[in-house]
Amino acid sequence: MNVWLLLGAISGFLAVAAGAFGAHALQSRLDAGSLSIFQTAAHYHLVHSVAIVGAALAAAQGRKPAAIAVLLFTAGIVLFSGSLYYLVLARSDALVLLTPIGGLLFLAGWAALAFAAFA
Repeated sequence: MNVWLLLGAISGFLAVAAGAFGAHALQSRLDAGSLSIFQTAAHYHLVHSVAIVGAALAAAQGRKPAAIAVLLFTAGIVLFSGSLYYLVLARSDALVLLTPIGGLLFLAGWAALAFAAFA
């Protein structure tokens, strides 16, 4: 079993669920700015879930930097998207400093995946 592929699939499922939740359940309850933040979180969540799937497939071919990319993308989703989901749903900016750290982890994940092309 490819655990990282499973992680990517579950993450993608959750990203689509979050996007649908935002579009249907939150649309009438949030102001436009908050809804936009939530949609950004869901968008980055989904994009990086797909990146996890791709990196997992590369890692399965023995490209070790791709395994690092999986971890970086996962941590990025938790910190970037998670902090934005929290910002909107809890109406608290307590975790807002985690958002740019998550963004940096996304960038590092893409760099690791690029490095995997040479491995």
